[in-house]
Amino acid sequence: MPTYIVLPIIALLAIALAKVEQVSAFGLSALPLAIVFGMFYGHFSLRVEDERDQLFSTFCKQKLLRFGIILFGFGLSFQQILAVGWQAVVIDLVMISTIFTVGTVVGIKVLKLHRDVAILTAAGSAICGAAAILATESVLKPKQQHITIAIATVVLFGTLAMFIYPFIYQWVDMTDQSFGIYIGSTAHEVAQAVAAGQSINGETMQTAVVVKLIRVMMLAPFILMLSAALNRIGTDSETKREKSVIAIPWFVFGFMATAMINSIVILPELLKTVLSFASQFSLAMAMAALGAQTQWATIKEAGPKPLILALLLFIILIIGGFFLSSWLA
Repeated sequence: MPTYIVLPIIALLAIALAKVEQVSAFGLSALPLAIVFGMFYGHFSLRVEDERDQLFSTFCKQKLLRFGIILFGFGLSFQQILAVGWQAVVIDLVMISTIFTVGTVVGIKVLKLHRDVAILTAAGSAICGAAAILATESVLKPKQQHITIAIATVVLFGTLAMFIYPFIYQWVDMTDQSFGIYIGSTAHEVAQAVAAGQSINGETMQTAVVVKLIRVMMLAPFILMLSAALNRIGTDSETKREKSVIAIPWFVFGFMATAMINSIVILPELLKTVLSFASQFSLAMAMAALGAQTQWATIKEAGPKPLILALLLFIILIIGGFFLSSWLA
């Protein structure tokens, strides 16, 4: 079957499977499932892509990806920030800046990882998993394999955290709201924040989701600052000698605009549902296209270093996030 038929099927399958209770209990969202299904298709398919297939895959990974992130803003509102207080915002800011800085410096300087792998892994761990990695891709323009490696490590340790949060809750003296702030400020994916909070109680889940969504809202200024920083320092010695061309991630402004619209306009529930599905479907299509063109051998060649980096960031999130939440929340 041609790519323009297979990729939508993979996206719909991933979305449907993510809604299965046994799957959602592990915090697996449609995005990582879509890239896994895409990788299986790309690995086992005997079809040779023609020019139309390649154009459609490129459209999914670029245009459809940005469209999905813009629509993602309709699921956020500035009122959510007010609901949990300034402490949650401060904790989110500290965790994002710490995780991204440590991940980038250690990944590049200590582990000698490719710059793009280190930045993508750090961004995914710091903000919102696969969605943050996809948004950061628009600034870095990395190889597909680098994106897949980052997503794989972030999903692995994000899923592992699902089993750790309930265990920690049994041994600590924190209110349900404080523990919800802890989950929201350290969970990799929104789906994982939902699942982890649900394993405690309803109040914890609600707080965890709101705090997690605040982290997601910080994706927009993060991308803008990263873009400005990369344009200032250049990507290599050659670009440092040349006049820098500022690459403005315009879709980020669309993301901010949709979040603002959702904050000041009461949208009908049916419309919000349609917009949410359109966003998820667009992003899942982008992930499926990415996975379909990723080679297993390249991921294997990356070795254990990306896992070591993701593990380090995971430990900082779980331990550092706990002490920070206990102190401020």
